[in-house]
Amino acid sequence: MSEVQGSQLNALLARVPAVERLMSSATVQPLLVEYGRTQVLAAVRNVLDTLRHELQGTAAQQREICSADQLKGLPAGTICDEPHLAERVAAVLAQRAQSRLRTVFNLTGTVLHTNLGRALLPDEAVHAVVEVLTRPANLEFNLATGSRGDRDDLIDDLICELTGAEAATVVNNNAAAVLLTLSALAAKKEVIVSRGELVEIGGAFRIPDIMSRAGAKLREVGATNRTHLKDYEEAIGLRTALLMKVHCSNYAISGFTKSVELDELAPLAHRHTLPVAVDLGSGTLVDLAQWGLPREPTVRENIVAGADLVTFSGDKLLGGPQAGMIVGRAELIRKIKKHPLKRALRVGKLTLAALEPVLRLYRAPEFLRERLTTLRLLTRPAAEMRTFAERAAPVLQRALGEHFAVSAEPMFSQIGSGALPVEQLPSYGLVVRHASGKRNGRALMKLEKALRELPRPVVGRIADDALRLDLRCLEAVDEGAFLAQCEEVRA
Repeated sequence: MSEVQGSQLNALLARVPAVERLMSSATVQPLLVEYGRTQVLAAVRNVLDTLRHELQGTAAQQREICSADQLKGLPAGTICDEPHLAERVAAVLAQRAQSRLRTVFNLTGTVLHTNLGRALLPDEAVHAVVEVLTRPANLEFNLATGSRGDRDDLIDDLICELTGAEAATVVNNNAAAVLLTLSALAAKKEVIVSRGELVEIGGAFRIPDIMSRAGAKLREVGATNRTHLKDYEEAIGLRTALLMKVHCSNYAISGFTKSVELDELAPLAHRHTLPVAVDLGSGTLVDLAQWGLPREPTVRENIVAGADLVTFSGDKLLGGPQAGMIVGRAELIRKIKKHPLKRALRVGKLTLAALEPVLRLYRAPEFLRERLTTLRLLTRPAAEMRTFAERAAPVLQRALGEHFAVSAEPMFSQIGSGALPVEQLPSYGLVVRHASGKRNGRALMKLEKALRELPRPVVGRIADDALRLDLRCLEAVDEGAFLAQCEEVRA
C-alpha cells in the first residue's frame, strides 16, 4: 500500500469513535438502561474492534488494485456514525441475551421427539412448577410431624395406586433407574438377559454398557431371534443376582422368533428365590388401544404378571417430565433407596412438582385424552390437520414465490422416543417441492435452514425430494403465530 493509501486508511480509522464517546452518546443511553453498563461496555468494545478490523481488511484486499481516490470510497462514513454503531451494539446485546433454549414449531411428525424435548406438559403441571419456583415448598419436610421427610413420599403413594406396586422411587431418567437398580441389587454378580433384548437406546447408550457401569456381569442367553425358558434355567447359578427382561420398544424382530413372556419367567425366578426386573422403557399406565393407538403393556400388567421391579420413563408415553420410575416390592425398593447412587440420581422439586399433577390425571382416564397433552397429540384426527393445511398452503406459497410449489398432502407421523417404532399415525401437512419438478436438494436445504432461523424456529424434515411440515403437533393456539411467520419466509 502506498504512503498516500496508508494515510487515507489512518484517516478512516481515526473516524472510529472512542469507547467513552460512544458510551456517552444519546443513541446508546437506552441500552444502558436495559442491559447495564458492564454488558454495554463489553459490546461497544467488541463492535469498535470489529469495525477497525473490517476497515483494515477491506483496505488490504484492495491493496494491489485501488488508487488513493478509490480508497476514499471505503464505507467509513455511515458505518462510523454513532447511530449505526449503536444499532450494531444493540444487535450484539440482543444476540447475547437470547436464550439458547428456545421454543420451536415441531413439524417433524415425531410427537415425542427426543431432540425437541419429548412430552409437552399439561397446564396442571405447568402451574404446579411455577408455584414451587416462586415459593418455598415441603420438598423434604413432613408437615404432619414437623420433622425431616423423604421427597419420594410426595408421590410414591400415587405411583403405587396407579401401578399396583408395593413401593416406588423416582430418579432423573429411565437409564438412571436401570443403573441404580443394577448397582443396588447386582453389583459383582450376574444378570441374565435374552440376547434379543440387549437394546441400544438414544445416544449409543446400550444395556450391556449400563450393566458394566453398574458393576454387574451380563449373562446372555438364547439367540438374537429365539430364546426359551430352558435357556434362563440353565444359566442360573450361585452368582446370579436377578433375571431381567427389556421391553424392545425401539425396534422389532419378525419372522422365526420366540421370546419368554414374563408370566413364564417370573415363576422360574421365584423358584430360585431370585427377583425379576423389567425395563419397560417408554412405559404407560393405561391401555392405549382404547383410543385407537397400538397396544403397549402397562406397568400394572407387568406387576400382576410377577415382576418384582419395573423401571420406566416419565417423559415418554406417560406424558410427564423427564424422570425414571422404579416400582415393585417394598424390600427391594428400600435397598435401592439406601444405595449411595440414589442421592446422585435423585430428582429436584421441579420434576416432582410436574410429575404429581400428571399422575393425578390418570385417576380420571375418561378425561385423559382431553387433558394429557401427549395423548391429545397422538390421537388428533387427520381431518383436523387437513383443514389447517389447506388454509396455510396458499400463505406459504405466496411467501416462497414461483421457485417452490406448496401443497397440502396426507402423510404419516410417528410416536417417537423409541416407542412403537414401526407404528405410523395418519396425519396431514404441508409439502414443499422445487417448482421445476426436478431434484434440488440444495434449494430445499437452504429453505429448511431459513425456517430454522425464524424468530420461532420451524423444524420440519426433508424426505423424498421435498420438505415436509407435519402439522400433528401444531395445535389451534399456535396456528396464528405459524401463519404470521409463513408470511415472513423468503426463499
